[in-house]
Amino acid sequence: MNRRDFCRTVAAGALVASCGGCEKSGNTIGKLQSVWSRRGLVDGRLWRPRAMDVDADANVYIVDFTARIQVFTPAGEFLRGWQTPNYQNGKPTGITIEGDRLLVADTHYYRMLSYALDGTLIEDETIGGTEGHGPGEFGFVTDAVRDSTGAVYIAEYGDYDRIQKFTPEGDFVLQWGSHGADPGQFVRPQNLYVDPQDRIWVCDACNHRMQVFDTEGELLFMWGEEGTAPGQLSYPYDIAMDDAGRVILVEHGGNRVQVFTQEGESLGCWGESGRGPGQLDRPWALARDSTGRVHVLDTYNHRVQTITI
Repeated sequence: MNRRDFCRTVAAGALVASCGGCEKSGNTIGKLQSVWSRRGLVDGRLWRPRAMDVDADANVYIVDFTARIQVFTPAGEFLRGWQTPNYQNGKPTGITIEGDRLLVADTHYYRMLSYALDGTLIEDETIGGTEGHGPGEFGFVTDAVRDSTGAVYIAEYGDYDRIQKFTPEGDFVLQWGSHGADPGQFVRPQNLYVDPQDRIWVCDACNHRMQVFDTEGELLFMWGEEGTAPGQLSYPYDIAMDDAGRVILVEHGGNRVQVFTQEGESLGCWGESGRGPGQLDRPWALARDSTGRVHVLDTYNHRVQTITI
């Protein structure tokens, strides 16, 4: 069994543990606003959605297991959609909106795709496309983000487990990380977030922790330990921040959203295992829009749940 399959198997096994720790301790946070979409292949429905982000107008962009990118209103009304150019080898697992661009982690084609928000592929902004360990080559790409200078950071997992940095023009600058559990190492860096200080937050999913770096790849701090109690993490897969700088994480293994201070103190959580409203089944992603709503991608329930925190 290779590393990525091992991580996936362990994550699935973790689902037997209900994340009731927050409810039992009274440490709850968040209020359900709406539940939208359902399983299906037609426009407006979802099939195991895997990544999401929101634009300046609060519209929601989602990629699912069919390699469709669909755009919805905040209430879940379908607006438009398109398909990534290749998907026979596998489907994208990450998307990020940066200004007027949608950056797509085209995971199994070892590259980052760049789209205009209307779905037009900007081919000369593609980074990667070759599997390998060398600069500008990739394993399985999970996410891509930009800092305030326009520099691009791309995460990858598999035999690589690293982050590479590129100029705004797509030229390689540096890389950091390797497979492992030591500080600065990763086991499936699933999602990235650049905060207002240009610090790079990494969801180190299979190490059940967050690691934070400067733009040169120097580790600033880290926190997190495996578990389902408040303050512990079970496969953190995606991150957002609110206007107060609180860290909002979705846990793929814990079936919950948990809110932290930047120092790693738990402020509360929302969600539990299940299929009903307010329950989650292996969520992959979340996104916070300009109104403060948090959209949670409830992957194996094939839907989105929108909450306020």
